[in-house]
Amino acid sequence: MKGVTFRAFAGPSDFEAMVACANASFAADQSEITRTVEDMARDYSSFTACIPERDVRIAQVGDEIVGYVRGWHWAQADGLHLYGQLGLVAPQWRRQGIGGALQDWLEAHQREIAATHRDATGHAHQSFVNQGETARAALLVKAGYHAERFFFTMVRPTLDAVPAFQLPPGLEIRPVQPEHLQKIWDAHIRAFQTHWGFSAPSEADYQIWLKTRAQHSQLWQIAWDTRSDEVAGQVRAFVDETYNQLHGRKRGWTEFISVGEPWRRRGLARALISRSLHAQKAMGLQDTGLGVDGQNLDGANRVYEDCGFVVTKRNGLYRKPLEISARA
Repeated sequence: MKGVTFRAFAGPSDFEAMVACANASFAADQSEITRTVEDMARDYSSFTACIPERDVRIAQVGDEIVGYVRGWHWAQADGLHLYGQLGLVAPQWRRQGIGGALQDWLEAHQREIAATHRDATGHAHQSFVNQGETARAALLVKAGYHAERFFFTMVRPTLDAVPAFQLPPGLEIRPVQPEHLQKIWDAHIRAFQTHWGFSAPSEADYQIWLKTRAQHSQLWQIAWDTRSDEVAGQVRAFVDETYNQLHGRKRGWTEFISVGEPWRRRGLARALISRSLHAQKAMGLQDTGLGVDGQNLDGANRVYEDCGFVVTKRNGLYRKPLEISARA
């Protein structure tokens, strides 16, 4: 690694070089992800579980950032503490030990953080790896990680011939109003409380969501129970304009899909997705995608297949037990 130096994150002045490194890595791995300086500035100002000056490590050659890692920490509802990881190395700098050196630093750093949470029921490193990130997956496996779970990217390649699924009786769709936002947020969180890996968001997370939520609320399909005046289910589709411009697409994202327990197994999810697909087509979009837990126990995969979605990518979530030294 001759000529490579390692240092901490220096602030917004690093964003341009970090974006160049990240986009080169994404392109090499066919991840279909693209970042801008504006994206990074927004994200880094919104973190609630990461302190960039402490939790980011950069590898640099001259003025070029050739790789970096970022870590963050949170606790699941069951008490397991997880230490998330993002690791990127520009393709022309791979196979030179840079990724391994960054990974070693990040794991040691996360062990130090874990030592301050000895009352946790357990600790684990965790990294989400897109299907094309074969080099990243190989590095993790070599370091003792295993694929804990798989998540699918699903795409509906056309917004034509959308199946008709009717809204169950007693429910209605209402246009989104500012005074609805707290109830919409709370209902989505409640719906996921029993899902694998659930972690309760904080008030800070809600405030950030209010500031950064998708600007296409006209696409949202929010079903209300007319008797209880509660949110029964929702689909909060959005459009990533930057993604579409860079990839020459007109794609929507049919995401943030949830149905509360009292309203499940009545066809509500299919009805909301159907309405969302029609709304996206009316906006001029041509296809749509979503992400889903490949081992979802509520039959979400089957619901999405019924609505015309097909699996296009199989992404892995890798974990490694984190052991705290008795002297740490």
